[in-house]
Amino acid sequence: MAKQVRQLDRVVIRFAGDSGDGMQLTGDRFTSETAQLGNDISTLPNFPAEIRAPAGTLPGVSSFQVHFADYDILTPGDAPNVLVAMNPAALKANLPELPRGADIIVNTDEFTKRNLARVGYEANPLEDGSLDGYAVHPVALTSMTVRALESHDISKKDAERAKNMFALGLLSWLYSRPYESTLTFLERKFAARPELVAANIAAFKAGWNFGETTEDFAVRYEVRPAKMQPGTYRNITGNMALALGIVAAGVRSGLPVFLGAYPITPASDILHELSKHKRFGITTMQAEDEIAAAGAALGASYGGALGVTTTSGPGVALKGETISLAVALELPLVVVDVQRAGPSTGMPTKTEQADLNMALFGRHGEAPVAVVAPCSPADCFYAVLEAARIALTYRTPVILLSDGYVANGSEPWLLPSVDELPDLRVPFATAPNGPDGRFLPYLRDPQTLARPWAIPGTPGLEHRIGGLEKADKTGDISYDPANHDFMVRTRAARIEAIEVPDVEVDDPDSGTRVLVLGWGSTYGPIGAACRALRQRGLPVAQAHLRHLNPMPANLGEVLRRYDKVVIPEMNLGQLAHVVRARYLVDAIPYNQVRGLPFTAAELETMLEEVIKNA
Repeated sequence: MAKQVRQLDRVVIRFAGDSGDGMQLTGDRFTSETAQLGNDISTLPNFPAEIRAPAGTLPGVSSFQVHFADYDILTPGDAPNVLVAMNPAALKANLPELPRGADIIVNTDEFTKRNLARVGYEANPLEDGSLDGYAVHPVALTSMTVRALESHDISKKDAERAKNMFALGLLSWLYSRPYESTLTFLERKFAARPELVAANIAAFKAGWNFGETTEDFAVRYEVRPAKMQPGTYRNITGNMALALGIVAAGVRSGLPVFLGAYPITPASDILHELSKHKRFGITTMQAEDEIAAAGAALGASYGGALGVTTTSGPGVALKGETISLAVALELPLVVVDVQRAGPSTGMPTKTEQADLNMALFGRHGEAPVAVVAPCSPADCFYAVLEAARIALTYRTPVILLSDGYVANGSEPWLLPSVDELPDLRVPFATAPNGPDGRFLPYLRDPQTLARPWAIPGTPGLEHRIGGLEKADKTGDISYDPANHDFMVRTRAARIEAIEVPDVEVDDPDSGTRVLVLGWGSTYGPIGAACRALRQRGLPVAQAHLRHLNPMPANLGEVLRRYDKVVIPEMNLGQLAHVVRARYLVDAIPYNQVRGLPFTAAELETMLEEVIKNA
C-alpha cells in the first residue's frame, strides 16, 4: 500500500513502560539512528527511583524522551508528540503531559483487568472514550512479537522481551530512520547467543514491516538533517563526555590520572567508562566507601598524578573533610558531583541543582574551592578540562557540578582535535627554592599564589604534610594567630586570583530591561524560552555562568545594566541568595524541586509576566 510521506521540522517521542521493558535501550537505539541521519538531538531518560518497583505500577514506569529536529534545539522537548505506552501504568503516568492530538501507540496486550486495576483505572481507557482527543494506535505488541518469533528456538519469555525491538522497528519505519546500526548493535550485544541475535533482528523487522503494511499508519514522516558545523560527530551523554574529558586532561597535562570512586547513582557510569582506558595512563579504584575514594585521589595528587573522585551529593558530604585537607595541603583535586534530588538518599534517579551551597560553603573552617558547572552533555567534556586546568595551575580542589539531567541526557558532539585542546602541563619543583638552599613548600608564585608541587622522594625537597596549620613559606606546623590569619586569607585570595572569562550576555535588542541568569543544566530551557519570547517580539537578555567560584569579574557590572534579574534554578534559590549577598542585586528567584528539568514553556510564561511588569 502506497504511504504518504510528510515532512516535519521537529518531533518529540517518548518511550514508556516498566523498567524491565527495555525503554532506555529502545530510546538509546532510536537516538543513535537519528544521530546517524544528522538531526540535532536532545534526550531525557527518566528512571524509576526504586531499584525494583513492582511491575505494572506507577513508581515502576521508566521512560526515554528524544527530541530531534532539522535545526538546532536546546531541550528534550516540553511535551511528546508521540507516546509509546507499553502498559496502563505508562499511559497513566505520561498522559497528563501529552498535548491534545498527540499520537499514542499502546500495547493492547497489557491492558488487562488486573493491570488496569493496579494503576486505578476503573474502565479501559482504550474503550471508554477518555482518549478521544488523541490519535490512538492500538497495537498488540507482545502477541505480534511472539507470533513473529514462533519459528525461532527461544522461550516464550525471551520472545515477549523482544517486544521493545518490535516497537523500535515500527517507530524507525514511521520516522524514516536508518536502522543498519541497530542491527549491528544487536549482533554485538547478543554475540554469545546467536539465537537471541536472530530473534531480536526478526522482531525489529517485524515491527518495520507492520508499519509498512498496516492501514493504521497511512502517513510516514521525514525530518531532514540539521545544518551543523562540518566535522565528525558522535552522540554523547554527559557522563560519557566527563569520562572522555578526564582522559583528555591526563593526555594534555602529561600526568597519570587516578580515579578514586565509590559507585553511586547517577555518577557510576564515569567509573565504568574510565576503567576501560588504562592505555591512556588511567588508574581506577573502586573504593570501599566515599571517604576512602577521596583520600586515595588526594594521595595520588600528592604523588604527582591528577587525582579525581566522582560522586553525587551524599558522597560529597562524606568527602568534605578530605576536600578540606586538600585545601590545607594546597594540592590539585577534581571532585565531580553529579547532583541528584535530596536530601539524604532522596530520589536517586531524579535531577536537582541543590548542591551549590555545599560546593561553595560545605566544609569546616574557611576552606574555599573553585566551582565549575557544565551546561549540556557535550559541554561536560570541556568543563572537566577547565576544572583540571584550575586544579593543576592553582593547586586547589575544584568541584564540578553536573546533574542527572546533563549526565544521562545526550546530544551530538563535534569531536575536537587533540591539538586544539588546552595545554595543561605544569612544572614540578625539582630543586630547593629558598635563599639559604632550603626548600620552602609554601613560597608562592606571585601571580597564581600557588605553592610548588614537589613529588615525594625528590632529593632536597623534603617537607611536612598533614592537616595542621602550616607556617608561611616553611610549611612548619604553626599555631601563631597572625600566621593563621595570613594563611586563611591567602588561600581565599588564591581562589579569587583564578583567571576566568568574563560572562557573555546574549542581548540582541536595545533597551532590554530583563536579564535571565542561569547556571548548569538550566541553559537549555532558558535558551529555548528566550528564543520563543524574542520570536514574539518580547525583548529579553540571557547570561549563563560556568564559573561559580570565583565568579566572572564583570558579573556585577552586567547585573546592574538591567532593571530585573531572574534566576531559574532547580533548588530553592541558592544562586539567587549568593547574587543578592555579593552584588546587592534584588534578583528574582524562580525555583522548582520536582526532580525534573524546567520546561521551556513554563519559563516562557513566567518571563513574559516579568517583562510586561518591568
